[in-house]
Amino acid sequence: MKRCADYAAHYPGWGDWKWQYAHRITTAEEAAAYLKMTKKEKADVENCLSAFRMAITPYYASLIDPADPEDPIRKICVPRIEETYPCANDMADPLGEEHDSPVPNIVHRYPDRVLFLTTLCCSTYCRYCTRRRVVGEEDRVITEAALKKAVSYIRSHTEIRDVLISGGDPLVMKTEKLEHIIRELRAIPHVDIIRIGTRVPVVLPMRITDELLSMLRQYQPIWINTHFAHPGEITPEAARACAAIVDAGFPLGNQTVLLRGINDSAEILKELFLKLVHMRVRPYYLYQCDLSRGIGHFRTTVDEGIDIMHALTGNISGYAVPKFVIDAPGGGGKIPVNYNYILSKNEQEVVMENFQGKIYKYPQAEARPGR
Repeated sequence: MKRCADYAAHYPGWGDWKWQYAHRITTAEEAAAYLKMTKKEKADVENCLSAFRMAITPYYASLIDPADPEDPIRKICVPRIEETYPCANDMADPLGEEHDSPVPNIVHRYPDRVLFLTTLCCSTYCRYCTRRRVVGEEDRVITEAALKKAVSYIRSHTEIRDVLISGGDPLVMKTEKLEHIIRELRAIPHVDIIRIGTRVPVVLPMRITDELLSMLRQYQPIWINTHFAHPGEITPEAARACAAIVDAGFPLGNQTVLLRGINDSAEILKELFLKLVHMRVRPYYLYQCDLSRGIGHFRTTVDEGIDIMHALTGNISGYAVPKFVIDAPGGGGKIPVNYNYILSKNEQEVVMENFQGKIYKYPQAEARPGR
């Protein structure tokens, strides 16, 4: 992390999130100058940028080892030529969000909760983004007319008790705009929980300001989920941002995508999850990589994910182990996938295998009268 400290000393605006956002790396020329790219690597980035945009905050770029072409942070944020390779399984909208969108900006898939997409902007565009068909295509946030229509839908559906504000990244909006959205939601009596999905603690930790947290505190209960993908993203700056969120009274969870060549080993994920728990961040989901266009090179087999979860279970604390899920293509929702520890069962007993491979039996309860 020495390079991050060096940059902070050299650039007076380094600790200002707006400065970071304004100075994002967005062109092949900027990326090549920073990362010591060959002419071919630069040409590959330019090729990718004809289809998908790039943006990397200076802070996040400072975590990359420019001499290592296989650096995991580099793979997460710098385009590679593989993004242009066609894959038979690619889907423009792998999660079927457009099908489950009754009004613009709202995805209503589960009975009691909705996804509220408030912006198409992120401070850093992850190369494996499931929503890359729209996120980064336009630098815009939700209009007032669209906000009213979305809020009206939520207000008219009293079964909705939980709203997840996402995008893009809602925390790249101005605090005033974000507060306006949250205030509108909090005025709906049947909305109990508001959640915010954000990656700024990872890629733009200086965005977590006292001003932002003071505003959010007025609208509790609010839960926040972030997205650390690799231990290299856990820096003193990121730790301070997470501590500020938790100390301000917001439960903080983490969702990680399983990524080939980045975090697809039990050792790497064990390190990540234990460091998250140390920061009081609860590992929540480990996602199988989605079928978005241009990200096939990130996908592992499902069995690899199951094996990793099997290796973690019992070897680290249960609260450090997330749930491994596949977000079913076409809009089927999140489906838990795990190692099968039940070997057999009948009316008398259940035969199980523990994390060490030892066999145990549990007697079935007697059937209740009348059943």
